[in-house]
Amino acid sequence: LAVALLGVLQVAGAASAAALPVVINTWAFRTAAETAWRVLQLGGSELDAVEKGCGQCEIDQCDGSVGYGGSPDESGETTLDAMIMDGNSMEVGAVADLRHVKNAIGVARKVIEYTKHTLLVGESASLFAVRMGFPYEDLTTQKSLSIYSQWLNHSCQPNYWKNVVPDSSKSCGPYKRPEKVACKEEQTTSQRNVHNHDTIGMVVIGASGTVVSGTSTNGAVHKIPGRVGDSPIAGAGSYADSTAGGAAATGDGDIMMRFLPSYQAVEYMRMGTDPTIACQKVISRIQKYAPKFFGAVICANTTGSYGAACNKIPGFTQFHFMVSSPLLSQPTEQVVDCI
Repeated sequence: LAVALLGVLQVAGAASAAALPVVINTWAFRTAAETAWRVLQLGGSELDAVEKGCGQCEIDQCDGSVGYGGSPDESGETTLDAMIMDGNSMEVGAVADLRHVKNAIGVARKVIEYTKHTLLVGESASLFAVRMGFPYEDLTTQKSLSIYSQWLNHSCQPNYWKNVVPDSSKSCGPYKRPEKVACKEEQTTSQRNVHNHDTIGMVVIGASGTVVSGTSTNGAVHKIPGRVGDSPIAGAGSYADSTAGGAAATGDGDIMMRFLPSYQAVEYMRMGTDPTIACQKVISRIQKYAPKFFGAVICANTTGSYGAACNKIPGFTQFHFMVSSPLLSQPTEQVVDCI
């Protein structure tokens, strides 16, 4: 068994062997890794590889946390966030709270190609997508409807409200501000776990050293409508700079986005820090403020060296990610112990 597993699962060591091109993505999303790698092998650009790799997860509805039919918000609707970043030009295209359009990262790329903007949101982003030729369709499925109705039956638990009336820990809304605010400090553990991931993040570094990163997600399940997480925010969900490297984050976006973890990791690598250490340093910075946060970061530098790190909490002690490189016979699942 050990021998059979060797080609499929590698424990990531401190310093990874370096070679280009390299594709690295969060979680054991194998088809996404294979798709991105195939695009590169067929001569596609790094932008193509990230768009098609993350787009594969949108089609596959990876873990119910990417693409249509997953993570319904408080009104039962699935909305999408995505971004793509070109590390040569430092251009970013992103969409947030995108409704009725399935290929969020495809729309994000059109923001780079056809606008001078960086981020489009909500219904207006959907109108832009339709203008760009994307079909307008329902993102709800039987599965997302059943997740939503079960949540309603469980008194809307868990949810993302605090300090409101009625008591959000016991009942459904609509909630409002209490007459007198008695703010109680809550140290809540993230409501997500290893079976409830919330993003694909991907970094592709081409043979010439071009770095591109991207993300796609349907966000936090039962989120308050209008909520946008870290995924479509440059420097938070992902970051790419062809002079240094690329990084992408996954986990509790509401906490992680406050620290711009992907930007910070790339800056550490710019200073010569090994990718694994860069990822670890980012995680430990967040730990000081939110010791129980759920999250992980992947990092790769311009030599093709890569690494990952995660915050250790009950039920999440290891983080699995995919790597494709000339040194591996196929896209390979790797694992790190959380810190």
